[in-house]
Amino acid sequence: MTTVHAYAAPSADAPLAPSTIERRELGPLDVRIDIKYCGICHSDIHFTRGEWGPQEYPATPGHEIVGVVAEVGADVTRHAVGDRVGVGCMVNSCRDCENCAAGEEQYCLKGSTLTYGSKDRDGTITKGGYSTGVVVVEDFVVKVPEGISLQEAAPLLCAGITTYSPLRHWGAGPGKKVAVVGLGGLGHMAVKLAVAMGAEVTVLSQSLSKKDDGLRLGAKDYFATSDKQTFKTLRNHFDLIINTVSAKIDINALLGTLTLNGTIVNVGAPPEPLEIGVFNLFGNRRSFAGSSIGGIRETQEMLDFCAEHGIGADIELIEGKQINEAWERVLASDVRYRFVIDTATLTA
Repeated sequence: MTTVHAYAAPSADAPLAPSTIERRELGPLDVRIDIKYCGICHSDIHFTRGEWGPQEYPATPGHEIVGVVAEVGADVTRHAVGDRVGVGCMVNSCRDCENCAAGEEQYCLKGSTLTYGSKDRDGTITKGGYSTGVVVVEDFVVKVPEGISLQEAAPLLCAGITTYSPLRHWGAGPGKKVAVVGLGGLGHMAVKLAVAMGAEVTVLSQSLSKKDDGLRLGAKDYFATSDKQTFKTLRNHFDLIINTVSAKIDINALLGTLTLNGTIVNVGAPPEPLEIGVFNLFGNRRSFAGSSIGGIRETQEMLDFCAEHGIGADIELIEGKQINEAWERVLASDVRYRFVIDTATLTA
């Protein structure tokens, strides 16, 4: 076992603090990564605070991991020492079910192994990227192309792929009108990606406080959902809506803005159920769907797409001692648009 520095929460209601965690010895198909940066995702907070169910503590979150390969197992062929690489929300799957065979490991029928809070193949509980190193089987490590800085690439491993996957699946592109609900960590990536795909993008946010940012990122329009006139103006307007908000929201009002055969896709993960009136689906043959992250193949595709189009996340780089403050700012929507931890600072 290898010991690495980390930040961990000793309980659901305790702040994160400096710690050390154990990483497994390198297996023949494993890659050992020196983590350089890790993004902070809202999911980290939900998980660590037990809002998605009881967890095992101490808990080390983090699934937006980028770094450099430090060592490879004897049978590794995909990666070499010195490669710039990333690890996202999962670190293994069964590899045998029909979903895994289709390259959709995130929907593994036996359950994929998440980067933190999952039972790993050796029976231990996985610990995430708020740490200085990790060991991951090579098939779940992706390459970070040149042209994207490691800091700006970190959030792509969750916020990027979480929005890229539904945009691709539901055909965002030229001639399509796409709405992005919420301009946060996921939302700002959804705007950048949909614009790069050629779609006409509108941001729907609670207020107009980030309107200038939304337009700067490439959105054509920006509307406040707190204004009832918004839903009258935009009735029957959008082909696709990506809802990135991790809080209870009026889905029924949003459904009314969909055109014929339009779809709203939920990628935000609120802890409480959403209410949907079935009659709101009948009109215009509307659909309500959900989407998780992407598979490994699609994650690599997303990173290559971002490199081609010069897309990285808008970030605020922080030190380990600022993590707890950053979490409170995430909850207050006070970040533009993703906190990224410099893991070299996790030793104190």
